[in-house]
Amino acid sequence: MLWIKAFHVVAVVSWYAGLLYLPRLFVHHALTPASDQITLARFKIMERKLYVMMCIGGGATVTLGLFLASQLPTDKLLDATWLHIKVVLVSFLIAYHFYCGHLVKVFAADHNTRSHTWYRFFNEVPALFLIAIVILAVVKPF
Repeated sequence: MLWIKAFHVVAVVSWYAGLLYLPRLFVHHALTPASDQITLARFKIMERKLYVMMCIGGGATVTLGLFLASQLPTDKLLDATWLHIKVVLVSFLIAYHFYCGHLVKVFAADHNTRSHTWYRFFNEVPALFLIAIVILAVVKPF
């Protein structure tokens, strides 16, 4: 079980690297002038490849997390309010992840209409979720 937990943590770190970095790429992509086609093409490649890596990390995170949860005794699982809240937060992160995938397609088609400032705020969302999820998993306040 400890091996599964260790690989779950590795998967979370991998997924989160992308969740934190991809929106940062969007910030710089949104700042790049339309005349700089070489840089724009480079951003498109970086965003696409990073999103693929995020999918691998996210898939491993969810799979291993579900396996770990399935190993809990039923009574513990039902009484683990911290885990229920964590699952809700992770569900929102999954939605954020897929929205990032949508944005990769928007940038690839040169249809972005949002400013770099919007992406700067968008970039902070996973960090806030990270704080809450780690507190729930480690402290288990509920």
